[in-house]
Amino acid sequence: MVNKERAGAGSAEEPTDQLALRRTNLTRTLRHIRTNGPRSRAAIAAATGLHKATVSSLVDELLARRLVREIGAEYSGGAGRPGRGIALSPEVGAVGIEINVDYLAVHGSDLTGRTVIEKRISFDAMHRDVERCLDDLTEAARRSLAELVRRGVTPVGLTVAVPGLVDVARGVVVLAPNLGWRDVPVAARLAHGLAPGLWIGVDNDANLAALAEYTWGVAAGTDDLVYLTGEVGVGGGVIVNGRLLRGADGFSGEVGHLPVEPGGDPCGCGRVGCWETKVGLAELVRRATPDAAYGLEDGPIPDPQERIAEISRRLAADDRAVADAVAEVGRWLGHGGAILVNLFNPRVIVLGGYFAELADHLIPSAQANLARLAVASTAARCHFVASHLGFTAAARGGAGVVVERMIEDPTAVSLTAPPRLAGVR
Repeated sequence: MVNKERAGAGSAEEPTDQLALRRTNLTRTLRHIRTNGPRSRAAIAAATGLHKATVSSLVDELLARRLVREIGAEYSGGAGRPGRGIALSPEVGAVGIEINVDYLAVHGSDLTGRTVIEKRISFDAMHRDVERCLDDLTEAARRSLAELVRRGVTPVGLTVAVPGLVDVARGVVVLAPNLGWRDVPVAARLAHGLAPGLWIGVDNDANLAALAEYTWGVAAGTDDLVYLTGEVGVGGGVIVNGRLLRGADGFSGEVGHLPVEPGGDPCGCGRVGCWETKVGLAELVRRATPDAAYGLEDGPIPDPQERIAEISRRLAADDRAVADAVAEVGRWLGHGGAILVNLFNPRVIVLGGYFAELADHLIPSAQANLARLAVASTAARCHFVASHLGFTAAARGGAGVVVERMIEDPTAVSLTAPPRLAGVR
């Protein structure tokens, strides 16, 4: 930490400037290691342009914060003694949890990006009030954090992914129609039930999944992409020129509520004819397997992959009604996709959730309708691709947000063990 007495010496501006410069250099060093892999102190200094003594001091602080570790000697091929390699530490990590209508998804990873925990739990939000949902969410978070610790990784933060409008700065879910939530202070509620000092964030599920896709997914590195969640509700995360598009109030991406059919079916948001009433999982299930439709009062809602597995079995058995239902969803998928192409001109539209599970059956009709309706058509060269991150994409993105926060401000991680990100949002 910065010594307050020493920081108080000199001009009023100088300590702040020095602290900001050191934080910038810590980030620069840590990001260089993450991008390029283990490096000696000398190699880091040469690549970043920082003085060797400065890098040595920076590395010592990162070691004290347990964000990096020393590994075997690194040979540069030149004269002199080899330097010890400095690598990202697997001792600290993060958890992401997505809460949705019919499941909870958990992803835990360490600073190196290694997946430590990944699971999906059946969950029935339709038959739980907000308080019970939050109780269950808190318990799932507590168990996941404890599991990370048991596996030798100290969690420094947690991000909750929610299908709805989220005030990210306050950690409040403004509106989540399919969960029936309005103005729910998720971050504050979890802070009361979890260890003090743990950073807690809340964000839209599609935004987090889009970040995961951009970083690790099938279209990783594609600077212009749209991610579609493919769940009971449909959300979209939009990456433009390599950056997540949030909008003026942070509420962009609610593509499932694009009005596509005036006078159409009622939507959970209170309007009619929204896109998700045509392509959401609930609509596909209603059309393809009406005997297992959402909302039936016959017990807990099965895991979404169980529903998709049943639809896949019926497709394999040449069930014409199911094939027609899937083809109809594909056509509407292309319809809405064309609107997104006209608005954002993405290179790819990444299909997540159940869309990815049924991609082979959905993409042909979706791509055909996209080509027919998009103004730029073939000139835009946009195509649908299936995500391989599955139903845990948003949770993975949530953990990634915490890791990026560590990279962006290493000084927020305590120098004392166990390390935690300072502050709760």
